[in-house]
Amino acid sequence: MEQATDVIVATRTALSQASALAVQYSFSILGAIILLIVGWAMASFVSRWAYEGISRVRGIDETLARFFTNVLRYALLILVFITVLGQFGVQTASIIAALGAAGLAIGLALQGTLQNIAAGIMLLILRPFRVGEYIETNNISGTVREIGLFATEFKTGDGLYRLAPNSILWNTPITNYSREPTRQNELKVTVAYGDDIDAAMDQLLSIARQDSRVLKSPAPAVFIDTLGGATLGLTLRYWAKTGDWWALSRDMVKRVKLSFDEGGHLIPVSAANGNARPEPEAEEAPKPARRRAAAKDQTTSQ
Repeated sequence: MEQATDVIVATRTALSQASALAVQYSFSILGAIILLIVGWAMASFVSRWAYEGISRVRGIDETLARFFTNVLRYALLILVFITVLGQFGVQTASIIAALGAAGLAIGLALQGTLQNIAAGIMLLILRPFRVGEYIETNNISGTVREIGLFATEFKTGDGLYRLAPNSILWNTPITNYSREPTRQNELKVTVAYGDDIDAAMDQLLSIARQDSRVLKSPAPAVFIDTLGGATLGLTLRYWAKTGDWWALSRDMVKRVKLSFDEGGHLIPVSAANGNARPEPEAEEAPKPARRRAAAKDQTTSQ
């Protein structure tokens, strides 16, 4: 009987204490719930407002805008969570110190990853290359497909997928082949001293001027750039739009070869035996100018 009485008394005591705690912390719990709801809504509203504001800034990439807004949103949520803990009497100063220590430890452990993030932010701000442009570095070359905070995706010239960490791209010189609207090209031709140099130079200029893809300003130019023992080198320099450069450079090689064959200029073949010019007997048919020269030499010898 006494044991039953003790159980009843203990139960009543526990219920009274629970009721007192409920009354004591009911306002704190209600306030914490309201604070969480309001804080969550405010964090979402502020992040959307910040995203719209950052997106209006010229030169800010979409990825970078979302990154900054997400950082702001999570920072606000952490602040709300710490404030809620303060409603229950928790010492928030120790929590902030613990979070700072944890952040330092994580930063040291993820030092390489943080370097990639920092490099990605700088690449997105300074924009040395954009999606769709072809670039080349000391380690990689290809068309940019996507620029992320950690790495950049490429498609190589032979159709391969390549992923490069941003820290590598940020710490190396970058050559962007697509950024400028126009691009220069040089076509080098080797001719023999016996050929008509002025005619060959005029012929190269005529080939360049006949192609509408060659820009008139700056005007194409031809000059002698090398002098060899039996040959000399001519260089045709012209400008074209970046989008036309690749196809034009291939077409110009073919046109120069066909035009020189028709004009009688011979392009010496580099060979190990040092022959700078094919022998006349190796030609399918002598050119008219060479027929006259051969006839003149025959008459003189007679």
